[in-house]
Amino acid sequence: MECYFDNSATTRCYESVKDIVVKTMTEDFGNPSAMHQKGVEAEQYIKKATASLAALLKVNEKEILYTSGGTESDNLALIGGAYANRRAGQHILVSAIEHPAVMEPAMFLREQGFDVEFIPVDSRGVVQPEVFAGMAREDTILASVMYVNNETGSVQPAADLGRILHKKAPGALFHVDAVQGFGKYRIHPGKQGIDLMSVSGHKLHGPKGVGFLYIRNGAKVIPQILGGGQQKGMRSGTDNVPGIAGLGAAAEEIYSRLDANTEHLLKLRRRMTDGLLAMPDVTINGMPQGEGAPHIISVTFQGIRSEVLLHALEEKEIYISAGSACSSHKRKKSAVLTAMGLSAADIESTVRISFSEENTEEEVDFCLQTLGTLVPVLRRYSRR
Repeated sequence: MECYFDNSATTRCYESVKDIVVKTMTEDFGNPSAMHQKGVEAEQYIKKATASLAALLKVNEKEILYTSGGTESDNLALIGGAYANRRAGQHILVSAIEHPAVMEPAMFLREQGFDVEFIPVDSRGVVQPEVFAGMAREDTILASVMYVNNETGSVQPAADLGRILHKKAPGALFHVDAVQGFGKYRIHPGKQGIDLMSVSGHKLHGPKGVGFLYIRNGAKVIPQILGGGQQKGMRSGTDNVPGIAGLGAAAEEIYSRLDANTEHLLKLRRRMTDGLLAMPDVTINGMPQGEGAPHIISVTFQGIRSEVLLHALEEKEIYISAGSACSSHKRKKSAVLTAMGLSAADIESTVRISFSEENTEEEVDFCLQTLGTLVPVLRRYSRR
């Protein structure tokens, strides 16, 4: 039985997404910037996707900017937002558990002379509003806190943080990386005080290589890609019609059954968590059951290196992750787990299990059964 439990890294495209991507690559393949009929036909796919996304977020269609995915959206939000507002101040706040797509731009901005501070988290991996309030200043121009952590599933109090920031620094931009949150939660940036929000298509059964950045009307962001002036000059380059159309279709489909999906994911998470905690020397990291995101489990198997467990499960066609897929090839200690206070030994023994609506209880049971057999053997081997 093949069990794919690495859905936080990427998801399988919906059939409806595959169909629209193929259609826009082979039939309605025109350049949307062209003035002839083929161009007009292609442009209609972008308009439809934009209308769908704007309706889901309850925002204006003009506030949706398409990108190549979460990394580009994060880079544009931080670097474009910081430089556009640097006359108002130099102070930037970034949570200590951000994805490298936020952390690396933050470090770049620090090197360029910005005053970048990192917000600590508690043992659950959550930014505490009172700590955030104590760090926000009148000259803060930008703060970035992710909606759901990609390694642990910890959910941040985005609305509370947005309110605090705008009270302390009314002109500051509040950026939220919602790559793991969009498609799992109903997010309404206007109500939650979010000025900039990053989303990636392949995390919600859409295509890879496409995403968007929500930019609140009036928020100042300097473009980072210049050229032909597409998307009103904010992000030049020929529009990725197949990707955008697929992203719109995926978002429509996943939100059409969000409540049922959430209930199913929570059931899988509970079943897997209960089974894991019944094993000796196993710890679940992050928020307690019922508080964290429904699709992510961070679990530490004391005494077993994560890579060893990952490959042992792979031989049984069970696929999990040793951490963030974007950084798993870099042999560096997890900054997220370090910020949460885990020891170096526990960090080396931590894996991530992440679900999608397509996973089943039978797959969970097979995974637990397999772990029940493998873990004692691997522990004996590790102690030699």
